[in-house]
Amino acid sequence: MAVINFRDARPIYEQIADHYKQLILSGVMQEDEQMPSVRALAVELATNPNTIQKAYAELTREGFMYTVKGKGNFVAGNPNLLDKKKDELKNKLSEIRKEGAGLGIDMDALWAQTREEK
Repeated sequence: MAVINFRDARPIYEQIADHYKQLILSGVMQEDEQMPSVRALAVELATNPNTIQKAYAELTREGFMYTVKGKGNFVAGNPNLLDKKKDELKNKLSEIRKEGAGLGIDMDALWAQTREEK
């Protein structure tokens, strides 16, 4: 499980949080499934436990995870998370479309080109 990319400009805790968000949103991790312990994940990723704790705090704050005192961390079952992610993606696409239009780029042709590259 290589979730840390040292060439990525983002902080390590953010990379870890994003990895788990992806796993949760894609259904790989199910509601109420236990997350790895902070210590176990720190050892597995060869990083500081405080970094893992910071990633878990972000996941909790954003509603992807909840903590049960003495038991550990678990995946939250929030169906609105996927809808929220879809809205974020729509906003990003809208911004890209505006940027392209501002540069005089034919966005339909660009979209067709990206579809062909798959």
